[in-house]
Amino acid sequence: MKRTPSRRSAEHPHVEVGNRYAKEVVAGKIPACKWVRLACQRHLDDLARQRDRAFDYRFDPTAAEKVCQFVELMPHTKGAWASRGETLVMQPWQVFLTICIFGWISKVDGFRRFRRALLLVPRKNGKSAWAAAIGLYMLAADSEHGAEVYSGATTEKQAWEVFRPARIMAMRQAAFREHYGVSVNASNLHMLSNESRFEPVIGKPGDGSSPHCGLIDEYHEHATDDMLATMQTGMGARDQPLILVITTAGSNIAGPCYAMMQEARRMLDGIVDDDELFALMYGLDPEDDWTEEASLRKANPNFGVSVGDKFLLSEQRQAINNARHVSRFKTKHLNEWVNAKEVFFNIQRWIESAVPGLSIDDFAGQPCRIGLDLASKVDVAAMEITFKLDECDCPKAAELIKTDFKFARFGRYYLPSAAIEKGENEHYQAWHRDGLIVQSDGEMNDMTLIRDDILGIRDKHQLLEVAYDPDQARMMVSELQAEGITCTEVFATMKNFSEPMKEMDGLIRERAIAHDGDPIFTWMLSNVVTKANHRDQVYPRKERDENKIDGPVAHIMALGRWMIADEPAPASPWDDPEFSLVNA
Repeated sequence: MKRTPSRRSAEHPHVEVGNRYAKEVVAGKIPACKWVRLACQRHLDDLARQRDRAFDYRFDPTAAEKVCQFVELMPHTKGAWASRGETLVMQPWQVFLTICIFGWISKVDGFRRFRRALLLVPRKNGKSAWAAAIGLYMLAADSEHGAEVYSGATTEKQAWEVFRPARIMAMRQAAFREHYGVSVNASNLHMLSNESRFEPVIGKPGDGSSPHCGLIDEYHEHATDDMLATMQTGMGARDQPLILVITTAGSNIAGPCYAMMQEARRMLDGIVDDDELFALMYGLDPEDDWTEEASLRKANPNFGVSVGDKFLLSEQRQAINNARHVSRFKTKHLNEWVNAKEVFFNIQRWIESAVPGLSIDDFAGQPCRIGLDLASKVDVAAMEITFKLDECDCPKAAELIKTDFKFARFGRYYLPSAAIEKGENEHYQAWHRDGLIVQSDGEMNDMTLIRDDILGIRDKHQLLEVAYDPDQARMMVSELQAEGITCTEVFATMKNFSEPMKEMDGLIRERAIAHDGDPIFTWMLSNVVTKANHRDQVYPRKERDENKIDGPVAHIMALGRWMIADEPAPASPWDDPEFSLVNA
């Protein structure tokens, strides 16, 4: 966290550095991904808006400067800088982060605007040391009587990743301890004067806790949002509390961290309003080549500072030369989310193919095919509705074709209530609350719900065909056929799945399948693994039973039927000049 000294204004030097960083990112002088550019643009836009009486917030440079100065009084705890007794010197991006979180206040009561902050940055970019100093500020210097500051994680080791450097900082900074009356104990920091404390916590804070600040480290490792939710609900008595989430990308696309990232992206994109959430998320843009050094610099704001350039370049070379290292490298050093260890599909390209506001209603009256994977009556059943855009005659299809899309797909998912309500299935519970899962009462899926949905699609669209795995669908298929719907068996074999699965892979890489950002399908897609056989045939598989892949399986079935429909009819042997009855 060392920065080359530069000239600053005398009154608010850090604010000047932070604002300059935002301007240079927006101007393209500092390489940054879309989400960092949008965060910087938001800050600059709000600086201009604060003069508007209708805007509820204003920027307080003095408040922002105070926190920056406090952070840079804290000593380094590791490496050569610590051995020389140096104090922290924030990089411009860290200054920007700090002034945004602590500088924006309400015009009405003067309390801080941002109650939640998300920092998504690759490993070794100095986030833990910065967060430790912020924790000390929230403990002692934020004028909060009886402040409770928690460094939270899923394991004791991880909870100490932020608390340990904070404790060392306090031990080495005698002036800080004396000024605020802070005592350093084995497992907490304590202020006797007002009973404020700072301590690590595993899981959830205890009953009766009233956090002033919650530092949640490596949130991607959390299976549920219990810790964050408990901290948030306990903050009701605090005037300006702060939940600070610092994390890298991870592998649990069904988890709360990925959901928070998606929420932050929608906010930065202007799709939803959330004036109390701040997010700074580093990574790459779709067009970036991960094998280039420029991508390392773009995704790692402390490139060559706290994370060595030789180290990152070495890690990149290993990933280029050995495919087994690619997923780990992209996740830890480029902030790309990867679920299964050897995920088959390109998840990042799939995410980039989302079309905000896309709806199946855009394709009313258009021809479609359905893929149906019922798998088990006590587990997820998935339906995929697919439209081939060049066979559609509607404005939305024409619009999508202009941007190189070839298909549009929409998913529907069914689960029995017994499966949704299991304690380990919090992701299902959240999706059900969001209206993304159709629930059947009891222990088994109600097939009549799925049948009625298919009939509804038939009534609103031109339903050409339902492709299904016959293992679980015989009775329902008989009812559909009685309604005049064409149903085609697709047995779960390498022969039936290999080519459409490869075709789907290619379409995803080309960003040619338009979708509505459905989080369930994205999660399932990230669970798909495979291993080619001696004929180079592939088949969708999963590493663990809980890694569901029903949606992609259904989509492969539907896509396979579109591929067969596109094949030319076999030529008649009577048209072959070399035909003879002997050869027939």
